[in-house]
Amino acid sequence: MDDLCIKCLKSENHATGVMYGQFLIDALKIGQGITIGNLLRRVLLSEIGGTSISAVRIAGTSHEFSTLPGIREDVLEILLNLKGVTLKDTTQKTKFGRLKVQGPAIVTAAQIQLPDELKIINPTHYIATIADSNVLEIEFQFDYGTSYKLATQTFKEKSNDFLEMDTIYMPVQKVNFKIKNIYDNFNQVKEQLIIEIWTNGSISPGDSITEAAKIITHMFSSITHSTFIEKNYEVTNDEVSGNIDPNTKNLNIIELSKFSSSFLPYFYSFKIFFGNH
Repeated sequence: MDDLCIKCLKSENHATGVMYGQFLIDALKIGQGITIGNLLRRVLLSEIGGTSISAVRIAGTSHEFSTLPGIREDVLEILLNLKGVTLKDTTQKTKFGRLKVQGPAIVTAAQIQLPDELKIINPTHYIATIADSNVLEIEFQFDYGTSYKLATQTFKEKSNDFLEMDTIYMPVQKVNFKIKNIYDNFNQVKEQLIIEIWTNGSISPGDSITEAAKIITHMFSSITHSTFIEKNYEVTNDEVSGNIDPNTKNLNIIELSKFSSSFLPYFYSFKIFFGNH
């Protein structure tokens, strides 16, 4: 296969911070378009990493079902709002930030104090509303990861003060692709692969597809450098026959039905349990 050539057909930056890009991979052989498209889509959605808020410590509370005096939102609503904060990171290390605001005020993501390596993509994102002269004080832990992780998987060191959060690390929000058939100069059918990528703004669509290509290349490069040692493996008669118990070979159908009926209660309980989950 010839070297792939990729072109950027369209690029858009939305006011919400979302970035969109449309790309064309040209002159593919028949069948290669869907193979490359599926592979890129899966890697873009599951392997590209990002930084998000993984845990918070809110002054005056110890669990997510409590309320704060003078704050319109309860703790659970504040945690849900914090999930929408989009961050761009230059490193993959754990970092910490802080927010302290005295009311009356509307708290947004721009008021979070961050280390130099972090940048907020959507600074106008709403967090909470403070009434009167009450104070909202929050400490943040930022972690780098891939895909989606539950709170128990995200937070490394348990602490009674920090509230763990389910974290979405995926900077690539959506990927579509379509394939078109064209004729080249030699009147042969070729495929064009058109890929559309939406990101949260922490990484551009062009950089995300470059990162995906690097991950795929690294994945398969280990196979190209592998050496295989051939081993002769002989299949024994016991393996062919499956080591069948000789006592069960001559069971008549009545004894076999009695044998199988003894396992029915276990089967139905297994089916009921897993059928409801």
